[in-house]
Amino acid sequence: MTTERFEVRREIAAPPAKVFRLLCDPDGHVTIDSSGMLQSAQGDQVRRVGDEFVVHMDREALNDYPMGKYSVTVIITRFETDALIEWTISGTIQPPIKHLYGYRLQPSDTGTLVTSYYDWSQVADEYREKGIFPVIPEASLRATLGILARNVESRG
Repeated sequence: MTTERFEVRREIAAPPAKVFRLLCDPDGHVTIDSSGMLQSAQGDQVRRVGDEFVVHMDREALNDYPMGKYSVTVIITRFETDALIEWTISGTIQPPIKHLYGYRLQPSDTGTLVTSYYDWSQVADEYREKGIFPVIPEASLRATLGILARNVESRG
C-alpha cells in the first residue's frame, strides 16, 4: 500500500452477488456512505465499464472545503460481475481529478471478503497542491464497510 491509496477489508456474511448488487445500485452508494456527503443519486443500475450515474453531494458534511451542494457523475472504470467495481468522478472541478474508488469481492467461508479502496495516485499536481487529498479518511472507508454489512446481512 502506498501513501496515495487506502485499502480496508471486512468479512461480510452475505454472498458476493448480493453485495455486488447493492454496489451497482446508485442509491446503494448513498445508503452505505459514512461520510455524509452523498445525499441522493439518479441513474440506472450499472452493468459495465463506461456506465454512469449522478450523485448529489453536500461537501459541508466534511466541513473541510467550501463547496456546499453540488453534483458529480460517477463513471465506472472497472467492472467484473460479483468481483470488482471501480469508478472515478467528473464534477464541478474540471478537468476531472482522477481519483478512484472501488470494491473487490472474494467468496469466503462466511460469505464475502470485501476490500474497499480509495486511490488518489493519479491526481494531477495542480489538485495535489491544494492539500485536499485524501478527500476522505481511511476510517470512512472502514465505517462504510460496516454500513454495507448491516444492509446486506439484514435484508432477505
